[in-house]
Amino acid sequence: MKISIKDIAGLIDGEIQGDPLKNICGAAPFENAKTDEITFAGNAGFLKKIDQTLAGAVIVPKKFQASGKELILVDNPNVAFTKVLALFYPPSNPGYFTEKNKGISPDARIGGNLECGLDTLIGPFAVMGKNVTLGDRVILHPGVVIGDDVTIGDDVKIYPNVTIYDSCRIGSRIIIHAGSVIGSDGFGFAPDGTRYHKITHTGIVRIEDDVEIGAGNTIDRGTFGETIIKQGVKTDNLVHIAHNVIIGENSVIVAQVGISGSTTIGKNAILAGQAGLAGHLKIGNNVTIGPQSGIAKSVLDGSIVSGSIGMPHSLWLRVQNILPKLPELKKKLMEIEKRLKKIEKN
Repeated sequence: MKISIKDIAGLIDGEIQGDPLKNICGAAPFENAKTDEITFAGNAGFLKKIDQTLAGAVIVPKKFQASGKELILVDNPNVAFTKVLALFYPPSNPGYFTEKNKGISPDARIGGNLECGLDTLIGPFAVMGKNVTLGDRVILHPGVVIGDDVTIGDDVKIYPNVTIYDSCRIGSRIIIHAGSVIGSDGFGFAPDGTRYHKITHTGIVRIEDDVEIGAGNTIDRGTFGETIIKQGVKTDNLVHIAHNVIIGENSVIVAQVGISGSTTIGKNAILAGQAGLAGHLKIGNNVTIGPQSGIAKSVLDGSIVSGSIGMPHSLWLRVQNILPKLPELKKKLMEIEKRLKKIEKN
């Protein structure tokens, strides 16, 4: 495939510096790009060494012009490059989805009253319960299991061995990666002093539009009501979201995060790897939680929080009491140190 710099710039709404008719045949990382490929320099580190790349064209921020290379100037080079990658390397369906077997594989098992949209592909050994509704252009890979009364919107891609339990609601333009489980029971048991009695979970999971769920996620149904993943959320692999959690719009949940039941996450939050959140908390909008953080209290809008350490609980309680006082204690110690130095001088 050959595409001119002019056409690429049109796709990403960029301004050209250099030859607009030069053809580009692919996209590659900054260090590996060849003379017929395009790359991007999105930060100062790459911009400083832009003349070292062999790339035939470079996507750069709009204010950058100090190079003899062919440049495409845009507002956000990272986002622009993702669009260029999709142009040169569009997603393709695997071999078991071909024109010959387009539609529902004869090896799939379909329950009664399936409502199926246009151009839907259901792979071999997929299993669906009764009263399932699929929108247009849904792709179910082999081994996907869909329970009774599940609704799935348009342009959804579900990778192998995903399980979606009964009655869950999946929006449009969603990707769910291999091995994830949507709608399993939450971890709820009532103790009577000698044993634990299972709490029946009657709720569902609702996933809104434009969400991507990583591989090996587990998202529990509500005890009552819904566990909700709101529009635009992205989760990494191996994330656990417990019953009745609400994840706000456009939040990012990184690998191995665990969120306990009935916690609410605001919009545009970032939860870094291995962060753990206790239950019934409220995490505000635009909050960033650092890696391996243990969050036991609610967090206000716009906060950046981090830190966790294991210790005997009684000691931990004392430490938590002291931590907020440390700045004042430090100030007092510095004053004492100054006074001691004066005394030593005299």
